[in-house]
Amino acid sequence: MVNINDVLDGHVALEIECLDRIYLNGYVPILQVGGQVIRFMREHLGKNIPSPAILEKLGTRFRAAVRDFADVHQIPIVQFKKDDRKIDVMQRFLSAQEKSGISGVVAIGVAQEYQNVFAATQRDKGAGVPWYSFTKADRRVTCYYFYLWDDDFGAGFIKVCAYFPYPVKVWVNGHEWAKRQASKVGLGFTSLSNGFKSCDDPAALQRICDTLTSSTIQDFFDRWMDRLPLPLDDYDRQFGYWWELSMRQIETSRTLVFDAPRHARSFFESLITDNLDIGRPETVELLFTGHGPHHLGHPIVNRTPYKTKIVTADTQVSLNVFFKHSRVKQYLKDGRALRVETVINSPRDLQCLRRLEHLPELQQKAALLLLPWVIGRGVRVGGVRG
Repeated sequence: MVNINDVLDGHVALEIECLDRIYLNGYVPILQVGGQVIRFMREHLGKNIPSPAILEKLGTRFRAAVRDFADVHQIPIVQFKKDDRKIDVMQRFLSAQEKSGISGVVAIGVAQEYQNVFAATQRDKGAGVPWYSFTKADRRVTCYYFYLWDDDFGAGFIKVCAYFPYPVKVWVNGHEWAKRQASKVGLGFTSLSNGFKSCDDPAALQRICDTLTSSTIQDFFDRWMDRLPLPLDDYDRQFGYWWELSMRQIETSRTLVFDAPRHARSFFESLITDNLDIGRPETVELLFTGHGPHHLGHPIVNRTPYKTKIVTADTQVSLNVFFKHSRVKQYLKDGRALRVETVINSPRDLQCLRRLEHLPELQQKAALLLLPWVIGRGVRVGGVRG
């Protein structure tokens, strides 16, 4: 039987760790409960009676600003259909902007989506005076997807909900950022789809990947929020009514590129065979005993359900090991590289706060979650280093 190390030994041409897909939430911290909404309208806007009509006017003003922005800059507005894969719809606009080499909004997508926004309930205050209370509820509202091509990050988007308190979503890709930085310093490389296939100086490339920080992402967000039409303005910002970023989904990855596709296939077949039982309780105990208290501060893994899932789509196979809301995913990328992704869908799975400033801590803990599967250039199989 082929040993994992036998397959790996001497056949890994490039090994890179990098942030991959990054999804963030934007929220206004002081607009999260009903009393804050009333204070916003009465004290900040100077309205005597807090009313949903006030919020509707703000939303109407924002929708008009989006249309004006599109007209002035000749940006297409695209109405997304229910089953559209949004990135596929927008790809032609992104590709055209990339060829120009100029940062800009390439298109604005419009979708009707459920969002957690404030709904008003009318209450009788007496003497015929209407009064409203505000509570969070899921409502189907208009959302604007500002698809961007950025000189630092390449393709990305910022989604802004058109209804109060205007939740925001942000998407960027760490690998694409690293490619842009490598190109700027003249570092030669070839690409995988969403990754690197080869590089003239792997160590220099790894240093670039390591410099993608929460500050870099925050700068991207601030730069574009200064350019986009928004429902809040500079006056609101002066009084603290502005968005802060939290981590919605963070993907960290390790990519091992093999010198020949046959070695990649051999390795992955061995990996699938040897890891089918990772989800069994006795295996989990073997994999994680000692790692919780020492690496993560306290034993987050005890009594936590794990499961392993082998997924086959056409000829593509992936190995998924689930932990709470998160998972470790292993698959062959472009038939040439082993991609191992840690997908953190809830930072609390790793006892990490959600604010973007805690990204370094989350990366460190995600790497420790990855330890049982990939260590150095070996793979831990069934709790034993392969």
